[in-house]
Amino acid sequence: MTWVRGADRSHTMKLYCKIAAIAACLAGGRLLLYLLMGNPAEEPAPPPPPPLQEEGKGEALQVVQRFQGRLATRYPTAFRLLHRPTLNQQPRLFAKRRKKPASGRNLNEPMFRVHTWHGEEWMHLAVVACGDRLEETMTMLKSAILFSLKKIKFHIFAEDALQPQFENNIKAWPFSYKSHLEYNIYPITFSVGNPQEWKKLFKPCAAQRLFLPMILKDVDSLLYVDTDVLFLRPVDDVWNFLKLFNSTQLAAMAPEHEIPKIGWYSRFARHPYYGAAGVNSGVMLMNLTRIRHQLFKNSMIPTGLRWEELLYPLYHKYKNYITWGDQDLLNIIFHYNPEYLYVFPCQWNYRPDHCMYGSNCRGAEDQGVSILHGNRGVYHDDKQPAFKVMYEAIRDFPFEDNLFQSLYFPLQNSFMKTVHTLCGRLPQVFLKQIEQAMRKVYELRIIRVG
Repeated sequence: MTWVRGADRSHTMKLYCKIAAIAACLAGGRLLLYLLMGNPAEEPAPPPPPPLQEEGKGEALQVVQRFQGRLATRYPTAFRLLHRPTLNQQPRLFAKRRKKPASGRNLNEPMFRVHTWHGEEWMHLAVVACGDRLEETMTMLKSAILFSLKKIKFHIFAEDALQPQFENNIKAWPFSYKSHLEYNIYPITFSVGNPQEWKKLFKPCAAQRLFLPMILKDVDSLLYVDTDVLFLRPVDDVWNFLKLFNSTQLAAMAPEHEIPKIGWYSRFARHPYYGAAGVNSGVMLMNLTRIRHQLFKNSMIPTGLRWEELLYPLYHKYKNYITWGDQDLLNIIFHYNPEYLYVFPCQWNYRPDHCMYGSNCRGAEDQGVSILHGNRGVYHDDKQPAFKVMYEAIRDFPFEDNLFQSLYFPLQNSFMKTVHTLCGRLPQVFLKQIEQAMRKVYELRIIRVG
């Protein structure tokens, strides 16, 4: 074996480096020439793929038809998708299989991942409807289903004449909306006391809400709303307040008024009420299990009474002093049991009282209205146009149309006609949450993963 001296070895290494540098320069020059002039020997680009055959079109059409309804059929440019997947479905967007990259993500997965249900949890929503409240109730239910993310069960309490109409109206909804919905329709029943007395208490059938813990014995938690309520964001968001209850709280309601000196209860009530201004029962979140098992302090006997034992004696004691029926009874109950109540911010039960005497719901100004409560009949007259515009926009929205094109943009235009009114002078109060809710639906149900 011949050994190379240090000087010779250094000379040899320098020679190798020079040869490598020359080779690199030649390769770089060739690449530069290729980029500037192109490769004349390159084969022409392959022709575009042939159009789908009729058989393929039929299959694609079936997929699209399954998607219609729950998501919009026509998106604005910013939200337009080539395919519109629905919940628990992942359409194949790639014709060929590709190798799994080093990053670990499987490229055979679709470009758009579908947001699935959060486990098997159901949200429960209850409403009581009598008389001419069919349209109003259906509009409320429609607002609930437009943006809800988890599965939802409707518990509809209605007089006999309205029951088949509710059934027919819900059956007419697109399947893609009904796919995460269940509903039950119940007759009006009062388990204690004189049914005729309860029916005459305030508005027809309104007292039914007091009996929900006894009727829905298999339901753990429930959101009750009046027929004149509209959801401007997912029901999921108000349902999440259940997680904020402490160990004693079993119901949640919003204040009747933000300013006690101009509130109804603080000026006119002739019976006990909760806090400084009372609470409004139009939106009431309840842990029914706790209500059924709790003892309630009262002014009739020194020991506590269970919910079903309390209602009728309480009604008889105060029936000559209450004006707002079941809401007054709830105020009396929570006056003596304030530790059982969680108080919502005002934007979760936003009523004309919050704007017709000047804006007095700071939460709505900052964050927008979450739940709109059109009491005083403002959806059906011209006293508060801002409320009426919101109601008619949701009522008239075609399920199959795009939310932005057929609901939000027309709503914006209509709202401009109400800015001269006290309630309409701050459009963002009414529009902020409903816009965010639409975007949230897109972001959570269909997530772009690259």
